[in-house]
Amino acid sequence: MPIAVDIDVMLARRKMSVGELADRVGITPANLAVLKNGRAKAVRFATLAALCEVLECQPGDLLRWEAGDTPAE
Repeated sequence: MPIAVDIDVMLARRKMSVGELADRVGITPANLAVLKNGRAKAVRFATLAALCEVLECQPGDLLRWEAGDTPAE
């Protein structure tokens, strides 16, 4: 997928565990792991906003586009 998720980077910078982030955002650790590992097909804006609020960052700090992985349609 051409969108890469950098939640690990922000977790390390904030010295926060996945479980703590999941609790503070209000999602399950399993759902956060799906997003964190790049297996999610979508993310709600409300979830993205909550992640940014808890991690004190911008959406661009969590998501980035990588060229070259775009499937032919």
